[in-house]
Amino acid sequence: MQHLLSLKDYSKEQIEQILELAKDVKANPAKYADALKGQSVVTLFEKPSLRTRVTFDIGVNKLGGHAVYLDSQNGAMGKRETVQDFAANLSRWCDAIVARVYDHQTLVEMTEHATVPVINSLCNLYHPCQALADFLTISEHFDDLSKVHLAYVGDGNNVTNSLLLGGAILGTTVTAVSPRGHNVDAQILKEAEALAAVSGAKIRVTDSLDDIEGVDVIYTDTWVSMGDNTPLEQVKEIYMPYQINQALLDKTGATKVLHCQPAHREWEITSEVMDGPASLILDQAENRMHAQNAVLLTLMKG
Repeated sequence: MQHLLSLKDYSKEQIEQILELAKDVKANPAKYADALKGQSVVTLFEKPSLRTRVTFDIGVNKLGGHAVYLDSQNGAMGKRETVQDFAANLSRWCDAIVARVYDHQTLVEMTEHATVPVINSLCNLYHPCQALADFLTISEHFDDLSKVHLAYVGDGNNVTNSLLLGGAILGTTVTAVSPRGHNVDAQILKEAEALAAVSGAKIRVTDSLDDIEGVDVIYTDTWVSMGDNTPLEQVKEIYMPYQINQALLDKTGATKVLHCQPAHREWEITSEVMDGPASLILDQAENRMHAQNAVLLTLMKG
């Protein structure tokens, strides 16, 4: 039995197979309409969600399965009852567990006691389902991911971590541009660099936008991660120079733009770019469902 906690646990071949399956699921939905018939997926949410909740719920339905949503009102994991008991009980009823949690360790503990696949739909360190949707979206416009240069601009967070790891495995050049003091996790960067040494990918972390001239795709995220109550006004001075706007696209030559949303328009990205011809943001959001369905099929059906 395999789980999905981080992309670093998967080989290049496995990730490529998931992406190819996602493309087939997207192109031929009727082919998979009964793939999860008679099976149920529990989706646990400690954090708020729009895209993750809806894409898993509707996605499971499109595969012929049944999704059961549990939010923190049912009792935070580890408080009302232990993570061990959560995992053990749910495993007696459902066929997979999808969990969006605050702490990665919650997921680790869950896999130790679950007898069904556990899928990380977001934690403080990783967002693998998002990264799979991102590389799926990029692959729809670029034939060879190993020839793509992806630049992430903004706060070094769980999304950045997963993009670095995914790019390092797939052979993609990934440059993370963040203000000083807001870089990605040093240990995860080290892991990405080790993976890149095997695949031939180029991984770089910098605080200068001059280092991303000639990139193909620019990606950004909110400046303040979920759960952080820092007002945007408070970090505006730090991050505004890193805003994704038309001037930056013109300077770098980037032809495609991604944002995992929710977006704060006119802060980390302008509406001109978000709604413009370079934006793949809504394709990216749709692809969450197709990438996740490919993960579910891979883990639940082999």
